[in-house]
Amino acid sequence: MEIKKAIITAAGKTQRTLPLQTLVDRDGVTKTALRILIEEILAAGIDEICVVVCPGDQAAYSAAAGGQGSRLHFVEQSTALGYGHAVSCAREFAGAEPSLLLVGDHLYVSGGGKRAAQQLVEIAKAENCAVSAVQATHESKLPYYGTVGGRLEAGRKGVYEISEVIEKPTPTEAEQRLIVPGLRAGHYLCFFGMHVLTPTVMELLAEEVAQAGSRSVSLSTALTKLAKRERYLACELRGHRYDIGVKYGLLTAQLALALDGKDREEVLSGLVELLAKRGDK
Repeated sequence: MEIKKAIITAAGKTQRTLPLQTLVDRDGVTKTALRILIEEILAAGIDEICVVVCPGDQAAYSAAAGGQGSRLHFVEQSTALGYGHAVSCAREFAGAEPSLLLVGDHLYVSGGGKRAAQQLVEIAKAENCAVSAVQATHESKLPYYGTVGGRLEAGRKGVYEISEVIEKPTPTEAEQRLIVPGLRAGHYLCFFGMHVLTPTVMELLAEEVAQAGSRSVSLSTALTKLAKRERYLACELRGHRYDIGVKYGLLTAQLALALDGKDREEVLSGLVELLAKRGDK
């Protein structure tokens, strides 16, 4: 499997401005979240990128990409019909090839070595199938993520064969249908915001869109069907995701990037000083 294309979704009403926010990256340079994501993709050996945007947002995203704007293709999601619909808007771009999919409101820190996207792409190539990155997540965060059920592959660490996907399940649903043996109590395998999709996923999404009418289209529904049609894995990567769309999410992502970068000692000293001042009150 060769993976030469990547898709970033950024058309959600509450998501559309998040990739335009600026942070200081690990190298000490101020960048937009979009540019950080583009560099994540480039590090995985992919240089053809499609961004799914709201109508009228292309100029802002081209500017936010900085010197990488020439690498980008844009497609508009003209009607807000859900995340699955947004992904399907890039079907023509993806064509008959597998593609890496990222959400525009997540950033990733792997803590050195290979970046998260590179890890995922290498696993998908080796396994020759669709793979979703997952992270063991406490049940209190289930309202924010798609969640998978399945079983650990024999003799493998952190690689799971997926049997079911539920979008933002309730704790009761998760307990009944998504328990994965070996995880800590109260924890489930939630999406990392990063997938390698096969062309079959785009076919399934097209079917969902055709049948949906005005209803929202979920990627998770198509992925559940995928698990019944062809081999589909989940894998835990070395690293963590940071959702910049939640409360304090941008701050948390900034701290994670700073502590993983060249200014780590300076940032730690500043945090210690800040905490000491708070303790004096």
